[in-house]
Parts: sequence; C-alpha cells; structure tokens
Amino acid sequence: PEAESAKNWERNMSAHRNTLRINLACIIVAAGLALPAGLGVGFAAEQPSPEDIIRALKPARITRGLTASPGDAARRAEEARFVNTLRNRPTRSLTTTERDQIASIAQKRPSIDLEVNFEYNSDTIGPKATPQVTALGQALSSTDLKGSTFIVAGHTDGKGGESYNQGLSERRADAVKRFLLEKYGIEAGSLVTVGYGKTQLKNPSDPLAADNRRVQVINTSDK
Repeated sequence: PEAESAKNWERNMSAHRNTLRINLACIIVAAGLALPAGLGVGFAAEQPSPEDIIRALKPARITRGLTASPGDAARRAEEARFVNTLRNRPTRSLTTTERDQIASIAQKRPSIDLEVNFEYNSDTIGPKATPQVTALGQALSSTDLKGSTFIVAGHTDGKGGESYNQGLSERRADAVKRFLLEKYGIEAGSLVTVGYGKTQLKNPSDPLAADNRRVQVINTSDK
C-alpha cells in the first residue's frame, strides 16, 4: 500500500508540474501579445504592408452632408499653398518655422510612421531598410495614392548632439526620396522632405528606443 501511495503521489506531482508549465507558457504568450514592442517577452513586430500604408494614407471620404466649414476650407487652402512652396526645395533650406508648420499640418492629415532600419550613423538604404521602403514605394505608386503630395519626415533617436541628428534626419529623408524617385518613378515635386532630428521622439520615455528612428509619411492631399 505504501508503494502504491508513493506511485499515486508521484503521478499527481507530475501532472501538477505539467499544469504549471502549461499555465506559465500561456502567461508568457499573453504577456508578449499585450506588452508594447520592446517590453517583457518580445515578438518581432510586423512591418506595414503596402496595403496597410495605403489604408493609413488615404484621405477620409467626405460624404454628403459632411462638407467642410468655410473656416476649414480656408485653412486647407492656405496649407495647400504653403506645401506648394516647398516643392523641389532642398531639405536643408527649410527654416525652423517651416518645419514647425509642417508638423502642425501632419497632426491633421493621414500619416504613418515607418521604422526604416538604417545602419548606425548611415543614411544609406541597405538590405535591412530596403523592404520597408519598397513597401512605401508600392503604396505611393498605387492608383489609390498616385498623384498626391507627400511629406517624408526623418526622425532620429535621442543619442548624440542636436545639430548632428538634425543633419542625419535630413539625409535619411532625402535617401528615402531618392529611392522612391529612382525605383518607382514618383515625381520629385510630389515628395517634400524634412528632418526633425531628435526633437520629436515618438517614445520620449526611452530616447534610445528603435521606434524613435523612423520616417513619417504624411499625405497633404484631400483627394
């Protein structure tokens, strides 16, 4: 009887340990799904597909009865005139005031943040960066978005000096623009580039986080 009891006890403990392992695995999976990227148990975040980018950048459809007020129409017309003055302007020629005005427009227009994986201290689009920029090119040259005017804004993380990061963000935005012109034939005047360095961190609580090193794309067109 004692031997039989010991066997039963061992079977019960084995089942209990298996249950604990299963529960722990479930907790780990749930944590990985629930926590933001980079926290806890991480899973590689999927980069947006061309279809995802198209959905993010398409202007909202204006239905009958939801026309813009005279004030909104005037504001949009003024913003369109301003963006038109930026066409074919060198990125480095933009003033701080103009960069601030672009940032203000971006808050009200369809946009998407893309994590373009440039190499450290580089503005070259290498193998790591190519897939995401390729998806952007496919989206911008699609029938849904072709002909619109886009702002390509470069951002860096918080490491390094302000002047250096400003220049790096501008060069990276220009690199994305060159890629889109050369590979997808998008008109130069349809892409306005701007750099913000480390002044607009997406994740200010972690200045060195990868999601701060991004390219923001804004659709300035209403149609």
